Amino acid sequence: MKKLFSILMVVLFVSSMALMGCSKDSASTEKSSEAGTKELAPETGPITINPDLPGDQEILSKGPHGENAVSAKTLQLSEEDVAKIKEGNYKAAIVMHYAGNDWSTAQIEGLKATLKRMGIEVVAVTDAQFKAEKQVSDIETVLAKKPDIIISIPVDPVSTADAYKKAADAGVKLVFMDNTPSGLEAGKDYVSVVSADNYGNGVVAADIMAEKLGKKGKIGMVFHDADFFVTKQRTDAFEKTMKEKYPDIKIVARGGITDPNQGEKVASGMLTKNPDLDGIFAVWDVPAEGVLAAARTAGKDNLVITTIDLGTNVALEIAQGGIIKGLGAQLPYDQGISEAILAGYALLGKEAPPYVAVPSLQVTKENVLDSWKLVYHKDAPDSIQNAAK
Repeated sequence: MKKLFSILMVVLFVSSMALMGCSKDSASTEKSSEAGTKELAPETGPITINPDLPGDQEILSKGPHGENAVSAKTLQLSEEDVAKIKEGNYKAAIVMHYAGNDWSTAQIEGLKATLKRMGIEVVAVTDAQFKAEKQVSDIETVLAKKPDIIISIPVDPVSTADAYKKAADAGVKLVFMDNTPSGLEAGKDYVSVVSADNYGNGVVAADIMAEKLGKKGKIGMVFHDADFFVTKQRTDAFEKTMKEKYPDIKIVARGGITDPNQGEKVASGMLTKNPDLDGIFAVWDVPAEGVLAAARTAGKDNLVITTIDLGTNVALEIAQGGIIKGLGAQLPYDQGISEAILAGYALLGKEAPPYVAVPSLQVTKENVLDSWKLVYHKDAPDSIQNAAK
């Protein structure tokens, strides 16, 4: 009996050690989400964006110089490509226009995870806080670290151009997000530019607004009052869709922002001058939060708000059936993956398309939780999940 007991103890000990070993190995390939769940991060095989993303619809956006879009779903690095890149021991820097929101955070996460798979060291991540002069300084600081790649979103296409040209002339491979510096050419000075289908997302926001208003009413628009390529696409798409598809919806108020936190002030002015407004479109989620605050202050509980970008606060409002009725979502994590793949193309000497777009995504209360998974590659926070019940 003692002998049998001893054998059983040995078996249990070995089994426990094996399970501990498995847990340790699994932990090395898992990524924790804010919601407390874990998602396996692939370490081998080809690199692509999420194959489950929508993408059968036509991409409506054009590139910054009128280029036709190539879908990000066509980009791929093979396992052999990744192995070759790893041999180079390359370095990369991420130079953001603004890194304080959900969109930027997700894009950086997608970039870092993909660059890590490629064996590329990220030597810097900067935040220009929407200031062009700071971004110029950031580029100069980053260049001292001698990166092989810079992935960046220019704050302003004109005032940052010389700094980016200096980097290109130094042999750095440039991949841009959303915007390109003036005077730089794709294939010569930079590899490619990646964005969401921003025009498509503007159409989505207009369609949701029209549905919720019964295709008639008076609305306002909070637009980005800056020379910024992709936000202009959203505004153009929203306006054109309303004019051509929904002639009984009139845009009677417009207000521009130069800072994302100006949404509440602009929307308050609109509602004061036009108390009969039925809806307001905001060009992205942070100013949309300001529109929401202005509506509550004005007692406009029946206002219809739509926007672009699935940030935490707007997702919570959508999930609980509030006055933000829906939005067109960018897919920033997969934009980050796409930008990293294009950097890999440049390092391998592969030809890259000059303009790549990630498909648009319609988000409403009915699909907000599934949309969160597509956008961020993890489950929604508990607060959003609970609100959606």
